[in-house]
Amino acid sequence: MKRLSILLFVVLLSACGEKPASTEKPSVEASLTDTVESLLADPERLKELRKRCRINRAELGDKLCNIVAEATNKAFLGNGEVPYTPPKEKPAF
Repeated sequence: MKRLSILLFVVLLSACGEKPASTEKPSVEASLTDTVESLLADPERLKELRKRCRINRAELGDKLCNIVAEATNKAFLGNGEVPYTPPKEKPAF
């Protein structure tokens, strides 16, 4: 019983070691040359990348998916500088 507990302890310690570096190769199609401005200029590419980020974010990488999300927000919200135009007539309460 004592040997079994020592063996179990050794196995648990060996499982806690460092993991080898990932050998995943980055996707060839998804290059990091895409910028927010280039994606805004090409809405079809933006739509394709949004779909691919939803399906498999790990394949594309967080950096590219964050650029895609920022471009989507900018396309939806614009530049954010919409001037307030109050109504000409005061509301009747």
